Amino acid sequence: MLCAIYKSSKKEGAYLYIPKKDDFSQVPDTLMQMFGKPIMVMVIKMDGRKLATVDIDKVRQSLEDDGFFLQLPPPQKNVLEEYKELKKARQQSENK
Repeated sequence: MLCAIYKSSKKEGAYLYIPKKDDFSQVPDTLMQMFGKPIMVMVIKMDGRKLATVDIDKVRQSLEDDGFFLQLPPPQKNVLEEYKELKKARQQSENK
């Protein structure tokens, strides 16, 4: 199975996988508006392949069921909040 991958011109880290190059007919219009102009990244053969950040079986299933797969970037960590929680936990353990 071949798959064309496009990156978003509007949303950093968003990628759209479709089974046929330049055929966005199965992608909802609202998604395409959010995604912006698709920028071609590559065409890959999915058989026997692993992907770096997504499960290839989920991609394959979504392509078969929905006609596309949208990969969004992971949520950004709030480093300040993590620091505050760590500091609070340390203070609580010191007070015991």
